[in-house]
Amino acid sequence: QVQLVQSGGGLVQAGGSLRLSCAASGRTFNRHAMGWFRQAPGKEREFVAAISWNSGRSRYADSVTGRFTISRDNSKNTVYLQMYSLKPEDTAVYSCALDPSDYCSTNVCYARSSQYTYWGQGTQVTVSS
Repeated sequence: QVQLVQSGGGLVQAGGSLRLSCAASGRTFNRHAMGWFRQAPGKEREFVAAISWNSGRSRYADSVTGRFTISRDNSKNTVYLQMYSLKPEDTAVYSCALDPSDYCSTNVCYARSSQYTYWGQGTQVTVSS
């Protein structure tokens, strides 16, 4: 079993920055991709960003490209989502997820929730205007 524990998040003014972290523990996989998703009230969960095992591939939703950066430190089993220039429409519960296959290379693939087997507990990000 794998546990994903998230930290970070909170309340920030528009234009501000936040960093989310997601630490994996328990069963480890030789290679795995990591993703971030978010869900705003009354909306469906949407893909935000993903990164391959060796950080050679990273993909972003159009809505966050140029403002968010996903990174990982495999020595710490941790993935990060650095968020800059936050907007009120970024307000949502953010969840990290682990894909044991490291198969994806396209946004379409990374965006499939079914690609991910393990999920973090979710953390609230609120951006005030």
